[in-house]
Amino acid sequence: MFKSLVYIYLLLPISSFAQSIHGLVVDLNQKPLAGASVFWASEKKAVTSNSKGVFRIAKTTQNQKLVVSFTGYVPDSIDVEGIDTVVFKLKTASNLQEVIIVAEKNGTLLSNRNAIKTEVLTATELKKSACCDLAGCFETQASVHPQTTNIITNAKELRILGLSGVYNQVLIDGFPMIQGLAFTYGISGLPGTLVDNIFISKGANSVLQGYESISGQINVETKKPNTAIKLFANVYMNSFAEKHLNLSTNFKTGKWHSLLAFSTVQPANKTNRDDDDFLDLPLLTRYMVLNKWKKGKENEWGWSNEITFRYLNENRIGGQTFFNPTLHKGSSSIYGNTVNIQQQDLWMKTGYRFNDMNRIVLYTSAFHQNQESFFGSLQYDAKQTNTFVNLQHEFTPTNKHTLKSGISFKSLNLQETIVFAGNNINRNYDGKYSNIENVAGLFAENTLKLWNEKLTWIAGIRFDYHNRFGWRLAPRTLLKYDANAKLTIRANIGTGWRTVNLFSENVGLLASSRNIVFLEALKPERALNTGINVTQKFDNKSISGHISLDFYRTDFQNQVFPDYDTDPTKAFIKNFTGTSISNGFQVDLLLNFFKHYEFKAGYNFLDVFKVENGEKNILPFNPKHKVLTTFSYHSPSKKMNADMNIHWFGKQRLPNTRNNPEAYQRPDFSKAYTTINSQLTFILKQVELYAGCENIFNFRQNQPIISWQNPFSPYFDISSVWGPTRGREFYIGLRYSLK
Repeated sequence: MFKSLVYIYLLLPISSFAQSIHGLVVDLNQKPLAGASVFWASEKKAVTSNSKGVFRIAKTTQNQKLVVSFTGYVPDSIDVEGIDTVVFKLKTASNLQEVIIVAEKNGTLLSNRNAIKTEVLTATELKKSACCDLAGCFETQASVHPQTTNIITNAKELRILGLSGVYNQVLIDGFPMIQGLAFTYGISGLPGTLVDNIFISKGANSVLQGYESISGQINVETKKPNTAIKLFANVYMNSFAEKHLNLSTNFKTGKWHSLLAFSTVQPANKTNRDDDDFLDLPLLTRYMVLNKWKKGKENEWGWSNEITFRYLNENRIGGQTFFNPTLHKGSSSIYGNTVNIQQQDLWMKTGYRFNDMNRIVLYTSAFHQNQESFFGSLQYDAKQTNTFVNLQHEFTPTNKHTLKSGISFKSLNLQETIVFAGNNINRNYDGKYSNIENVAGLFAENTLKLWNEKLTWIAGIRFDYHNRFGWRLAPRTLLKYDANAKLTIRANIGTGWRTVNLFSENVGLLASSRNIVFLEALKPERALNTGINVTQKFDNKSISGHISLDFYRTDFQNQVFPDYDTDPTKAFIKNFTGTSISNGFQVDLLLNFFKHYEFKAGYNFLDVFKVENGEKNILPFNPKHKVLTTFSYHSPSKKMNADMNIHWFGKQRLPNTRNNPEAYQRPDFSKAYTTINSQLTFILKQVELYAGCENIFNFRQNQPIISWQNPFSPYFDISSVWGPTRGREFYIGLRYSLK
């Protein structure tokens, strides 16, 4: 490449360059150096070499000595009198010493790299609360709301824009590892101490990771093998006596960096504070091992590789306090819930950078989960195998233009078996269910920076072929306009679609006595999402931060939402092609002042409804108004941190129970309520001691389970949970880091 470039320059007509000097900047291995500064010795104004190392600089009559400099290399100069082309070969600076910069990242960041507004929660932010698992990592931000889907097993989902967690895409290191069967408990299976950063973006996002992000995307970045933490330990216990232990170590073998992590959770004591005979939280036992390997750097020429293995074994026991799984599993007289999960994961990322303009990346992942569970007398066993392959080419001809394109393939094989060991309420949806999906896709996404890089435009499109539903199109476009250095305006519009896995995505139906009635074959859900964001940053000697305003609207063309209202003993399942809309408005304010204090406030307005028979029906479990306020203090000595967050939830519409017997009826709307959490952290060199209290004023929804007195009646229902159920919780923990 080097010789060919020089040859081209020498053959160019000299007359065409009479007013300028052309040249090339390379290292001793003839690798072009992009971004090198080239200037005349008598002037300060410089030009820079492009991605091929090529530069052009106007001639001057004042000085004939041309100078080049580049970080990490010895500067050089050449007297160019009488010549029009020149080649600089730079030597690596031998006297450079390694510089290690130690600094703590801000807790919450707003990424400004592209058109997609991305909120970043760093490891610093995650230390402000217990963050025992991924579901608990969102206590200090307003965009994502963890929602309990099964109070007995404490299964959770992550909601964005007031929509079910199935409509946002949760990625682990950029891979779709939480899908189908893994959706139910997947976000609880990753310990918070293993998370390095969480990237949150709303609305229709990039098409590169797939077609399923309708309400948003959450990408969880786990800790890197090449970080400075050689040994990490976290020990935690709460007032229910649930114990957590997390260990990790980093080491290097040859050119490979490796992270080895182990996590375990040991069960709490049996607790029943509201005298409803049901445990307030399940007895959880979990073991997880993760091994992550990394070699090479993505921004350097040549190969780069990452590979991660994970194994998860989890057991949950819930139900009535006198339930013994050894004696009563599947019983029709004592209600118990057991879930056993075995899961193996593998994800790999292999890239090859040909030069500064061209790179290919291969993403591959697979996981297998085997789940055995009982919900009272209902036995639910399932197996799922997922594979994902994505081959992507990245072309960056200039720093103002990037084109990414490629092909993808995703497969899902889900086999579910439902058996009623006792069926005195005449449920009839037992049987074997099989879902085999193979989806092949083509995608392209183009990024342009226009108007002196004030305007960034991303245009993307996907064509995917589903083995049952045929071709599906998902176009998306996003714009970002930098009005000035601190004011940014963004807008996006795009479509997304997804297929439905009813049982794993609505596990609360299995735990209740409702009969599930399928009225028709289910089609893919599809929606159009539009959004706009305005962000104003500010920074002076005493105060820095930002204020951000969002509005997003989601219009469903087809939606599958269980009908809980028509009959309290049934859940009707069908396609809904009428008007179904989610409007979400959010305003966030972040203030950092005097370097030691942080104040954050967020307000959400949600209007989530569908129109049936000309009437607007608000969908349940969405508070129309929600407010979050957080306070943080970091002492000047950096030896003590104090954090507090306050959540206020407005009232929520609940499922209609007016056709139940009077004893089993519930109000149509929940109460508004407030929860306050606080934590103190003391830092003693390599040791951090932390202690805190969640739900300080002990608010809880009392006896949330309908017909808890008779869990085998037709009216037994766990779907009316709208607030905290286990009350005040104290905890204490210790972190140890060897850097």
